[in-house]
Amino acid sequence: MERLAAPPGGGPAGTAIVASASRLRGENRVPGDKSISHRALMLALMAEGVSQIRGAGDGADVRSTAGIVRALGATVERSESAGGLADYRVVSPGLDGLVGDPGVLDCGNSGTSLRLFAGILAGAPVKATLDGDDSLRRRPVARIIEPLRAMGARLEARDHDTLPPVIVTGGVALGAIDWTTPVPSAQVKSAILFAGLRANGITRVTERVATRDHTERMLRARGVTVRSAPDGGAGAVIEIEGGARVPAIDEQVPGDPSAAAFWLVAAAAHPDADLVIRSVGVNPTRRAVIDILTRMGARIEERAVGVGQARDADVGEPIADLRAQSSDLTATEISAEEVAAAIDEIPILCLAATQARGRTTIRGAGELRHKESDRLAGIAAGLGALGARISVDGDDIVIDGPVRLAGTSTDSLDDHRLAMTFAIAGLIASGTTTIGRPDSAAISYPGFFSDLERIRA
Repeated sequence: MERLAAPPGGGPAGTAIVASASRLRGENRVPGDKSISHRALMLALMAEGVSQIRGAGDGADVRSTAGIVRALGATVERSESAGGLADYRVVSPGLDGLVGDPGVLDCGNSGTSLRLFAGILAGAPVKATLDGDDSLRRRPVARIIEPLRAMGARLEARDHDTLPPVIVTGGVALGAIDWTTPVPSAQVKSAILFAGLRANGITRVTERVATRDHTERMLRARGVTVRSAPDGGAGAVIEIEGGARVPAIDEQVPGDPSAAAFWLVAAAAHPDADLVIRSVGVNPTRRAVIDILTRMGARIEERAVGVGQARDADVGEPIADLRAQSSDLTATEISAEEVAAAIDEIPILCLAATQARGRTTIRGAGELRHKESDRLAGIAAGLGALGARISVDGDDIVIDGPVRLAGTSTDSLDDHRLAMTFAIAGLIASGTTTIGRPDSAAISYPGFFSDLERIRA
């Protein structure tokens, strides 16, 4: 993990100091999409043969997934590529050839690793314990245990099967289910679909609010039939038939839109900014943050640069260069459906709202309480300390703007998205902003603070 020293002139150990920037200029290439990087490694494990993954994210979460793939019996070779990305070569025996009793599989801080591997291993001839750090051990798992058990999987967790670690005893015959997710979650959906590959019959997942569709696209890119259709509202119905073989393929990972969001907001909220972010994934189920910022008046230009996996827009991941410039932002209302689509970007959208004219209301953001930290409390405390007029009302966030932010001390709560949000706030706030526990940024974006300093004009 990247270690950050206090800059010359002050700052205790374990902090980063960000000074106000007079101008922002330059280009950044963000890490490979974390969600896609996780899934590419997992699908490489499931596929018998050699898989090449180029441009993956190189944060701690993705490395946790790579470590689990290796522990389960695949050969994993990692090499660094340009821009702080990573390339992987994975040689796997396929699910039926995995190590039968690998012991404890360390997910680190990665909820994606824990939840999706639970689905993968449910029908594999493996007994393993999925565990992680203290933060991960506080994150709920009942939402994956219930549907997987309904398929016949054998899983156990502590505190009445609600918290990690999760013990998976595979090697059982799984049956297809028809499951409606009570809370929008691409991770729960993906865990069920991965288990559905080993189940008898057609597994169906109904979402009341459609979530990111990387798993479906990546399975289709490998020739697996996945059917998706609207449910008549804002949701979707996804079907997969058991018994399909996952082949090994080569894959290019696009830039992570969640990482790009920090630079989009930095440019839009700063009075003198012009930034370009190269090769960002603009998947329709992931671009909510771009569309919300555009609705708020952000000047964001897109230039398509290709498709990561295939020509079919329903299979490949669309990619674009994004240019963002100083903007006159106005307040908006972000619905619960939009929150589900932009759940990882809500903290940085809160910062954008502090610089927008009027009252921004973010509805139904309660899921943020169950991330790496209680992000609802953390973002309100951090931005409030900087001078924002922000309050939390139940599961809603209310922000009045614009306000002039003033540098102060903030605490990331060891949460990477809070650390990066407060750092971007430091660019537009007066004076200097201190971020406590900034090393957490390396969870998803190891080179974040280096990129931040490079764009100072």
